[in-house]
Amino acid sequence: MSLRINDIAPNFTAETTQGTINFHEWIGDSWAILFSHPKDFTPVCTTELGFMAKLQPEFEKRNCKVIGLSVDPVESHLRWEKDIEETQGYAVNYPMIGDTDLKVAKLYDMLPAEEAGTSEGRTAVSNQTVRSVFVISPDKKIKLQITYPMTTGRNFYEILRALDSLQLTAEHKVATPANWNDGEDVIISTAVSDAEAREKYPEGWKTLKPYLRVVPQPKR
Repeated sequence: MSLRINDIAPNFTAETTQGTINFHEWIGDSWAILFSHPKDFTPVCTTELGFMAKLQPEFEKRNCKVIGLSVDPVESHLRWEKDIEETQGYAVNYPMIGDTDLKVAKLYDMLPAEEAGTSEGRTAVSNQTVRSVFVISPDKKIKLQITYPMTTGRNFYEILRALDSLQLTAEHKVATPANWNDGEDVIISTAVSDAEAREKYPEGWKTLKPYLRVVPQPKR
Protein backbone atom coordinates (compact mmCIF):
# COMPACT_ATOMS: atom_id res chain seq x y z
CA MET A 1 0.00 0.00 0.00
CA SER A 2 1.41 3.37 -0.98
CA LEU A 3 2.22 5.98 1.65
CA ARG A 4 0.55 9.37 1.62
CA ILE A 5 0.95 12.69 3.40
CA ASN A 6 -0.30 12.43 7.01
CA ASP A 7 -0.01 8.63 7.09
CA ILE A 8 1.80 7.31 10.15
CA ALA A 9 5.42 6.61 9.17
CA PRO A 10 5.86 2.83 9.38
CA ASN A 11 7.85 1.79 12.42
CA PHE A 12 10.76 -0.64 12.24
CA THR A 13 13.77 -1.92 14.13
CA ALA A 14 17.05 -1.89 12.22
CA GLU A 15 20.82 -2.01 12.52
CA THR A 16 22.55 1.30 11.87
CA THR A 17 26.07 2.65 11.92
CA GLN A 18 25.27 3.92 15.44
CA GLY A 19 23.66 0.74 16.79
CA THR A 20 20.22 -0.86 16.75
CA ILE A 21 17.26 1.52 16.73
CA ASN A 22 13.49 1.37 16.98
CA PHE A 23 12.55 4.12 14.53
CA HIS A 24 9.66 5.69 16.44
CA GLU A 25 11.58 5.59 19.71
CA TRP A 26 14.60 7.11 17.97
CA ILE A 27 12.47 10.00 16.65
CA GLY A 28 11.08 10.68 20.13
CA ASP A 29 9.68 14.23 20.35
CA SER A 30 11.71 15.48 17.38
CA TRP A 31 11.06 15.97 13.71
CA ALA A 32 12.98 13.53 11.53
CA ILE A 33 14.30 13.20 7.99
CA LEU A 34 14.80 9.75 6.47
CA PHE A 35 16.63 9.86 3.16
CA SER A 36 17.52 6.77 1.17
CA HIS A 37 20.17 5.61 -1.27
CA PRO A 38 20.18 2.70 -3.74
CA LYS A 39 23.76 1.55 -3.16
CA ASP A 40 26.95 2.38 -1.28
CA PHE A 41 29.91 3.92 -3.13
CA THR A 42 27.72 5.66 -5.71
CA PRO A 43 28.83 9.11 -6.91
CA VAL A 44 25.74 11.31 -6.49
CA CYS A 45 24.87 9.79 -3.10
CA THR A 46 28.43 10.38 -1.91
CA THR A 47 27.99 14.12 -2.48
CA GLU A 48 24.55 14.09 -0.85
CA LEU A 49 25.64 12.35 2.34
CA GLY A 50 28.56 14.75 2.69
CA PHE A 51 26.38 17.81 2.16
CA MET A 52 23.81 16.58 4.66
CA ALA A 53 26.64 16.20 7.19
CA LYS A 54 27.58 19.81 6.51
CA LEU A 55 23.99 20.99 7.03
CA GLN A 56 23.17 18.78 10.01
CA PRO A 57 23.68 21.60 12.56
CA GLU A 58 20.92 23.54 10.77
CA PHE A 59 18.54 20.61 11.15
CA GLU A 60 19.53 20.23 14.80
CA LYS A 61 18.60 23.90 15.40
CA ARG A 62 15.14 22.98 14.16
CA ASN A 63 14.80 19.96 16.46
CA CYS A 64 15.08 17.63 13.49
CA LYS A 65 17.03 14.37 13.51
CA VAL A 66 18.58 12.97 10.34
CA ILE A 67 18.95 9.32 9.36
CA GLY A 68 20.14 7.79 6.10
CA LEU A 69 19.45 4.43 4.53
CA SER A 70 21.25 2.42 1.90
CA VAL A 71 20.50 -1.05 0.59
CA ASP A 72 23.83 -2.46 1.78
CA PRO A 73 25.26 -3.75 5.08
CA VAL A 74 26.31 -1.46 7.92
CA GLU A 75 29.92 -2.61 7.53
CA SER A 76 29.87 -1.30 3.96
CA HIS A 77 28.39 2.01 5.14
CA LEU A 78 31.26 2.48 7.57
CA ARG A 79 33.81 2.01 4.78
CA TRP A 80 31.86 4.37 2.54
CA GLU A 81 31.82 7.05 5.25
CA LYS A 82 35.61 7.26 4.98
CA ASP A 83 35.34 8.07 1.27
CA ILE A 84 32.61 10.62 1.97
CA GLU A 85 34.74 12.49 4.50
CA GLU A 86 37.80 12.34 2.25
CA THR A 87 36.03 13.65 -0.87
CA GLN A 88 33.38 15.96 0.63
CA GLY A 89 35.23 17.32 3.64
CA TYR A 90 32.55 16.43 6.18
CA ALA A 91 32.23 13.33 8.35
CA VAL A 92 28.85 11.61 8.39
CA ASN A 93 27.72 12.13 11.98
CA TYR A 94 24.17 10.77 11.74
CA PRO A 95 23.14 7.09 11.63
CA MET A 96 22.89 5.11 8.40
CA ILE A 97 20.50 2.17 8.26
CA GLY A 98 21.73 -1.11 6.81
CA ASP A 99 18.79 -2.50 4.82
CA THR A 100 20.23 -5.78 3.59
CA ASP A 101 16.88 -7.59 3.70
CA LEU A 102 15.17 -4.68 1.86
CA LYS A 103 12.69 -4.48 4.74
CA VAL A 104 12.65 -0.71 5.17
CA ALA A 105 12.76 -0.02 1.43
CA LYS A 106 9.64 -2.18 1.00
CA LEU A 107 7.96 -0.79 4.12
CA TYR A 108 8.30 2.73 2.70
CA ASP A 109 7.11 1.66 -0.76
CA MET A 110 10.49 2.37 -2.35
CA LEU A 111 10.66 -1.21 -3.63
CA PRO A 112 7.72 -3.52 -4.43
CA ALA A 113 6.57 -5.57 -1.44
CA GLU A 114 6.95 -8.74 -3.50
CA GLU A 115 10.59 -7.99 -4.40
CA ALA A 116 12.61 -11.13 -3.66
CA GLY A 117 16.10 -11.56 -2.26
CA THR A 118 18.50 -9.41 -0.29
CA SER A 119 20.93 -6.62 -1.05
CA GLU A 120 23.54 -9.14 -2.19
CA GLY A 121 24.04 -9.04 -5.92
CA ARG A 122 21.76 -6.07 -6.44
CA THR A 123 22.97 -3.00 -8.30
CA ALA A 124 22.16 0.68 -7.98
CA VAL A 125 19.99 0.33 -11.08
CA SER A 126 17.89 -2.46 -9.56
CA ASN A 127 17.48 -0.26 -6.46
CA GLN A 128 17.06 3.02 -8.33
CA THR A 129 13.69 3.84 -6.72
CA VAL A 130 15.35 3.88 -3.27
CA ARG A 131 15.99 7.62 -3.69
CA SER A 132 13.38 9.21 -1.44
CA VAL A 133 13.22 11.85 1.28
CA PHE A 134 10.61 11.61 4.04
CA VAL A 135 10.01 14.41 6.54
CA ILE A 136 8.29 13.07 9.64
CA SER A 137 6.69 15.14 12.42
CA PRO A 138 6.92 14.42 16.16
CA ASP A 139 3.52 12.69 16.01
CA LYS A 140 5.19 10.22 13.60
CA LYS A 141 3.22 11.35 10.53
CA ILE A 142 4.74 11.76 7.08
CA LYS A 143 4.55 15.46 6.24
CA LEU A 144 6.56 15.49 2.99
CA GLN A 145 8.01 12.97 0.58
CA ILE A 146 10.10 13.49 -2.55
CA THR A 147 11.70 10.91 -4.84
CA TYR A 148 14.62 11.75 -7.13
CA PRO A 149 16.22 9.89 -10.05
CA MET A 150 19.76 8.63 -9.50
CA THR A 151 21.30 11.22 -11.80
CA THR A 152 19.79 14.25 -10.03
CA GLY A 153 21.40 15.26 -6.75
CA ARG A 154 19.02 16.42 -4.05
CA ASN A 155 18.81 20.09 -3.04
CA PHE A 156 19.14 19.98 0.74
CA TYR A 157 18.57 23.72 1.04
CA GLU A 158 15.11 23.07 -0.40
CA ILE A 159 14.52 20.32 2.18
CA LEU A 160 15.57 22.74 4.93
CA ARG A 161 13.25 25.41 3.48
CA ALA A 162 10.37 22.93 3.36
CA LEU A 163 11.03 21.94 6.98
CA ASP A 164 10.82 25.62 8.00
CA SER A 165 7.44 25.84 6.26
CA LEU A 166 6.15 22.61 7.80
CA GLN A 167 7.12 23.69 11.30
CA LEU A 168 5.68 27.19 10.88
CA THR A 169 2.38 25.98 9.44
CA ALA A 170 2.08 23.33 12.15
CA GLU A 171 2.24 26.09 14.75
CA HIS A 172 0.19 28.81 13.03
CA LYS A 173 -2.86 28.76 10.73
CA VAL A 174 -0.93 30.00 7.73
CA ALA A 175 0.43 28.69 4.44
CA THR A 176 3.64 29.62 2.65
CA PRO A 177 3.56 30.91 -0.95
CA ALA A 178 5.72 29.87 -3.88
CA ASN A 179 9.45 30.30 -3.30
CA TRP A 180 8.88 31.39 0.31
CA ASN A 181 11.85 31.55 2.67
CA ASP A 182 11.86 31.88 6.45
CA GLY A 183 11.01 35.46 7.49
CA GLU A 184 9.01 36.36 4.39
CA ASP A 185 5.28 37.11 4.17
CA VAL A 186 2.84 34.22 4.47
CA ILE A 187 -0.80 33.54 3.56
CA ILE A 188 -3.57 33.38 6.14
CA SER A 189 -5.28 29.99 5.97
CA THR A 190 -8.67 29.90 4.26
CA ALA A 191 -9.93 28.09 7.39
CA VAL A 192 -9.44 31.35 9.33
CA SER A 193 -12.32 33.83 9.15
CA ASP A 194 -11.69 37.57 8.85
CA ALA A 195 -12.99 37.99 12.42
CA GLU A 196 -10.51 35.43 13.74
CA ALA A 197 -7.76 36.96 11.61
CA ARG A 198 -8.41 40.41 13.10
CA GLU A 199 -7.83 38.98 16.58
CA LYS A 200 -4.60 37.30 15.56
CA TYR A 201 -3.33 40.06 13.26
CA PRO A 202 -4.58 43.37 14.76
CA GLU A 203 -2.24 45.32 12.49
CA GLY A 204 -4.09 43.95 9.50
CA TRP A 205 -3.13 42.16 6.29
CA LYS A 206 -3.15 42.70 2.54
CA THR A 207 -6.14 41.22 0.70
CA LEU A 208 -5.32 40.30 -2.90
CA LYS A 209 -8.48 38.20 -3.21
CA PRO A 210 -10.92 37.10 -0.48
CA TYR A 211 -9.10 33.75 -0.44
CA LEU A 212 -5.61 35.29 -0.69
CA ARG A 213 -4.71 37.32 2.42
CA VAL A 214 -1.04 38.13 2.90
CA VAL A 215 0.46 38.89 6.31
CA PRO A 216 3.97 39.15 7.80
CA GLN A 217 5.24 35.83 9.09
CA PRO A 218 4.23 35.14 12.72
CA LYS A 219 7.06 34.62 15.16
CA ARG A 220 8.18 31.01 15.45
